[in-house]
Amino acid sequence: MAFKARAKVLDSDDVARIIKRISHEILEKNKGSADIALVGVRTRGVFLARRLARTIEQIEGGRVPVGELDVGFYRDDIATRPASNVGVTQIDFDINGKKVVIVDDVLYTGRTTRAAMDALMDFGRPSAVQLAALVDRGHRELPVRADYVGKNVPTSGNEKVKVSLTEVDYVDMVEIGEEVAE
Repeated sequence: MAFKARAKVLDSDDVARIIKRISHEILEKNKGSADIALVGVRTRGVFLARRLARTIEQIEGGRVPVGELDVGFYRDDIATRPASNVGVTQIDFDINGKKVVIVDDVLYTGRTTRAAMDALMDFGRPSAVQLAALVDRGHRELPVRADYVGKNVPTSGNEKVKVSLTEVDYVDMVEIGEEVAE
């Protein structure tokens, strides 16, 4: 299957502005960067978390720890999904008592977020868990809401949202389209 874009909803300037805005929102909600940690959901959430951490550090000073979370084994549909490569989970800091912001590229049904929270709890007991998403496309199946949203993009159930980031795809862009046979 190939992705056929119908519309570009964010370009590189939009993504940069969103990163800056969400960084400020995280600092405002948490009254600074003390005890904040960011954990990106693999793959693109990790790169977004790193960008947020760099921006927060530029604004506030000090280091913000960033972790990587692979939720493959925590998904509730693991038995029905095709086998895929399970990535690395790397959280090399203590999350106990931290305000952990889970960062993902697209918030859709809420199932990935639920899996991320389950995986995170294996590493300790944060004082709070928050969620940041570059795009919220709706269609929730679980009661999950992001604390920080880059852009709400209403979609139909058969549409796809494709997030491209320079670290993986050589361009920052978000498109809406559909999967088509090659």
